[in-house]
Parts: sequence; structure tokens; C-alpha cells
Amino acid sequence: MVQQFLNGGPFMWPILIAFLIGLIFVLERFVHLIAGMSTGESFANDVAETVMSEGIDAAVTKCENAKGPVANILLSALERAHRSVEEAEDALDNAGAIEMASMEKNMSWISLMITTAPMLGFLGTVVGMIKAFNDIKAAQDISPAVVADGISIALLTTAFGLIVGIFLQILQNGVMYIIDNRIVVLQRSISSLTIALREKFLADK
Repeated sequence: MVQQFLNGGPFMWPILIAFLIGLIFVLERFVHLIAGMSTGESFANDVAETVMSEGIDAAVTKCENAKGPVANILLSALERAHRSVEEAEDALDNAGAIEMASMEKNMSWISLMITTAPMLGFLGTVVGMIKAFNDIKAAQDISPAVVADGISIALLTTAFGLIVGIFLQILQNGVMYIIDNRIVVLQRSISSLTIALREKFLADK
């Protein structure tokens, strides 16, 4: 494998760099998303029950002692819940948008590397074919031995670029699957707290 990489010529190195950059961002997203799973829909339901049974201040304390996007969103709403339900709902919407954007951060870099790696591979293919034709011209011979080096470079760079692109695409889909699930959790959590706050304000009137 190492020898084939070296045989692929100079374009193999930028493809490798693209792979490493993409992999770093994928791992960073996985770590960020997994860390955010410490609180979920069950935590939101617990906070909603605390609002009804113990009051808003107790729910605030519960959120302050927790971590993750769900806790952050609920806390932002509860801190404004003393003013009105409408302000709490506005805070939920704003915080939800921020947390969703945070989950999707750096995804564009992964997409860029998925696109760049195969393009570099194809560019290496073009360079390899140009080399093959130049070798034919210099040797004035079209025998396999003359063109083998250039064609080898062309095929190896294409293969390596496609492998990198496919591998990063699979990892990106895994990240997107987690993000989609977390967005559903956030929306359900927001809905749960919104209902609890409305019922709390109606009960206090």
C-alpha cells in the first residue's frame, strides 16, 4: 500500500492532506455531538415536570447543573419565563437556532474535502496521461513499457482520490444521522417545556 502510494506521484500527497483535514473535522463533530448527548428528551420532560411541581427557579437550578444543547436551550427560556410565556418561547426559538447551527458547524469543510479529493485524483490522472503521451513522443514507441509509468500514476491517483471521497462521505453521513436525531430531540424538548410553561402560567392566574 505504501509503495503504491509513492508510485502514485506528487498528487497523492495533497489527496492525503485532504483526507486528514476531512477526518479531523469528522472526529471533531463526533466528539462535539456525543458530548451533547448527556442531556436529552427525558431530561427535558424532567425539567417540565419540575416547572409544574416545584416552580421555575427549581427548573433553572436543574438546567444550570446539566450540560448539553438541551440544557442550554431550556435554561435560556427559563431565565426569561418570569416575564412572560411569549418571551420564554422567543428565547427557545433563538437558542434552538443557535444550537442547531452549532451542531452543523464545520460540516462545510467535510463536504469540501469530499469534493476536493476526487478532483485532485482526476487532476493527477490528467497529469499521468500527459506524461504517458510525452513518453511515447520521446521514445517514438507506443509499447506498454513506455507508457506504463504514466498510466500507473493516472490510475493510482484516481483510485486514491475516489477512496478518500467515498470514505469521508460515509463518515459525513454518520455525522448527519446523529445531527438529524439530535434536532428531533431538541424540537421535542422545546415542545415539552413550552407546554409546561403555558400550563404553569394558566395555573398561577
